[in-house]
Amino acid sequence: MHIRDLFDLTGRTAIVTGGGRGLGEQIATGFAEAGANIVVCSRKVEVCAEVAMHLEELGVETLALPCDITNPDDVQAVVAKTVERFGIIDILVNNSGATWGAPVTELTLGAWKKVIDTNVTGTFLMSQAVGKVMIEQRSGKIINIASVAGLGGVDARVMDAIGYNTSKGAVITFTKDLAVKWGPYNIHVNAIAPGFFPTKMSNALIERGHDLLLAGTPLRRFGSNDDLKGVAVFLASSASDYVTGDVLIVDGGSSAQ
Repeated sequence: MHIRDLFDLTGRTAIVTGGGRGLGEQIATGFAEAGANIVVCSRKVEVCAEVAMHLEELGVETLALPCDITNPDDVQAVVAKTVERFGIIDILVNNSGATWGAPVTELTLGAWKKVIDTNVTGTFLMSQAVGKVMIEQRSGKIINIASVAGLGGVDARVMDAIGYNTSKGAVITFTKDLAVKWGPYNIHVNAIAPGFFPTKMSNALIERGHDLLLAGTPLRRFGSNDDLKGVAVFLASSASDYVTGDVLIVDGGSSAQ
């Protein structure tokens, strides 16, 4: 297969949760530029609709849907409407997430549950529902958005969010275990662990720890609007057909130190 064909997503269908902004929008755009039809979903369907309109200008078909990934009925509706529209689900990106910054001794149980329910349970529910389709197809690519914060402890001066860090560690283990269980069905399950990218969720943290964060990043910059697109397309395409259970770190080298 020619190298261009290995990365071509023409005719494939991808669901991107939290695709209405930030990293999800960046990934959805990369998929569309590679030729995939895109379903973007989040609790704020209006922002998904705006992204979908932009992606259609790239010559692909899109669908914008409301979805609270912690709600099984919403999840099932997204899967059903995607199959009804496109007949297949080739790619799932579990990107929707939540965070809550607070010292461990002050973090409320409600805040802890919100983060865990969104980042871990939501990833499970979407993977479970889409996985049923992929198992029947005997093919599929699932990409979970983890974080370098899930790789180990984080200095509280940089990020004091134990619920978020715990949830992303769980996503990494979930990724590896699901890859083992679903590999025989030709379903590839991988994760991306981004470092610090300016998004609505991370802007306050980056502003507060700007100099400290850059000092700990060998490339001396934060992630850009293009830095996840290539990695995501690689994991979604035929170029990664012998890769599963892996975690690709995209952090400017910060975790290498």
